[in-house]
Amino acid sequence: MNILVIHGPNLHLLGRRRPEIYGKATLAQLNAALKEHAGWLKVKVRIFQNNSEGGIIDLLTANAGWADALVINPAAYTHYSYAIRDAIEALDLPAAEVHLSDISRREPFRKVSVILPVCKAQFMGEGVFSYLKALDFCAGVK
Repeated sequence: MNILVIHGPNLHLLGRRRPEIYGKATLAQLNAALKEHAGWLKVKVRIFQNNSEGGIIDLLTANAGWADALVINPAAYTHYSYAIRDAIEALDLPAAEVHLSDISRREPFRKVSVILPVCKAQFMGEGVFSYLKALDFCAGVK
């Protein structure tokens, strides 16, 4: 099984940006945890981070033929990017939306996800473990 992982805008700043909300792990540490967990699950992962809406859509499109499932943290695009939503829907990949923080307990504008309706599941509020749970979900681990 091949799982595409996409980190959205500002996630390259993990470890520095508001660690009280997003945790102290850096993006490199998060990616290392994802690769290690993927090895344990016996799945392949391709991991990308992109700060632009169009860049994320290009990554989705370019990897759609390879991927069997998608783990995506759209970050701020969660709340308003109908373009990313439409790309996920069009590619028809089973998708899991991920957030390090619990967006339901954040500012009012962060509580709404326009991405969730085209995803099979959402994992949030558990830092790096949110991502690992999403990998488990995509790999079919109960």
